[in-house]
Amino acid sequence: MYARLLAPLLLALPMTSACTTIPDIDAGPPPATVVVAFDRETITPLIVEGVRNRERGEAVEANDPVRIASISKLIMALATLRLVDEGKVDLDADVSDYLGWQVRSPNFPDAKVTLAQLLSHRSGLRDNAGYVIPLDESLEAKLAEPEAWYAESPPGEAQFEYANLGSPVVASVLEAATGERYDRIVERTVFAPLGIEACLNWIGCSEDQASRAVTLYRDTGEVARDEPSDLPPNCTVPVKEGTACDLDSYVPGTNASIFSPQGGVRIGMMNLAKIGQELTKRHTDSFLSFDSLGMFIFSMMHKPEPGQEFFCVYGLGVQMIEAPQETCSDGLFDDGLSRIGHAGEAYGLRSGLWLDAVGGTGIAYFTTAVPPRQGAEDEGGFSQREKDLMKRAQALLAEQNSN
Repeated sequence: MYARLLAPLLLALPMTSACTTIPDIDAGPPPATVVVAFDRETITPLIVEGVRNRERGEAVEANDPVRIASISKLIMALATLRLVDEGKVDLDADVSDYLGWQVRSPNFPDAKVTLAQLLSHRSGLRDNAGYVIPLDESLEAKLAEPEAWYAESPPGEAQFEYANLGSPVVASVLEAATGERYDRIVERTVFAPLGIEACLNWIGCSEDQASRAVTLYRDTGEVARDEPSDLPPNCTVPVKEGTACDLDSYVPGTNASIFSPQGGVRIGMMNLAKIGQELTKRHTDSFLSFDSLGMFIFSMMHKPEPGQEFFCVYGLGVQMIEAPQETCSDGLFDDGLSRIGHAGEAYGLRSGLWLDAVGGTGIAYFTTAVPPRQGAEDEGGFSQREKDLMKRAQALLAEQNSN
């Protein structure tokens, strides 16, 4: 159904640039917010306002690094596909073969679990048992907990269930297949080829990057994440009580949860836009092979079960929003165009990387101190803050196009 919408992503069309707004700090800083627009050639800040740290009163800048939450899953998918191209992993292989121990749902011991299932949230894993596994604790032990699995259907046939726990499994498989730590895999396969400065849980970020960290605040003003005490040289990974914060002894392939692959990427919006740019390129220019790029794009042909409120169309770590003929709580732009990418939500932050698959343009953004959801009627979907931001961004682009 979506081939007509997805295929044009293999091409690219130009987009005009736009202007930057200047925050009025004297009037009291609004929540730190950055919105940038991009096409294949240009990246343009549209909205840059607020402060990255309230105590210091430093105005946020367009490329200040921030924890982008679940957009990290899209980056993980790209790293996985790069390793597919290297011949290091197979999306349909049993992940047990890489990890060296059996990954099985307790109710379906004969059903294998694959990277494709994990990336598309159809492995049967769920978050009921939690998904943060500190350094010196066991990923294998976590997956042995019955609460970690959907009980009614086997992996591959289980209903779509968005599960953060799948990300540490994917990242650990990539480590086991390469012998590299997950943070270094992402640096080698995604960040370095695209000229991006970014990191996971601040590991590998320069002192300059860490000094520009965007502190995340809740709507109450309470610090939620990444205040100075959360930054290097302090420990930046979850650690079991009584265990030293020492990555030198970490064995790749045992527990990549420590890098927070489900949401721990720190990156500025100008750099995040470079990833969006890569996905607007013609397949002959892409850092993915034609086959891998095709798998990534057309994985969204597989739709979740009816009744999904937000993830109506989801593939290998990538989502389509506002798909035609779908009634879903995923309206963000409301301009009649379907877009692909990923949303992020955690610690009072909302973020997004979204590409217009037909026009070849995109938006990368974050905003902080967003109020929490209010009850069951507010589950899923984008916040009003995000919708208002996209209206402002579209107005700026329209103004630029008219000049």
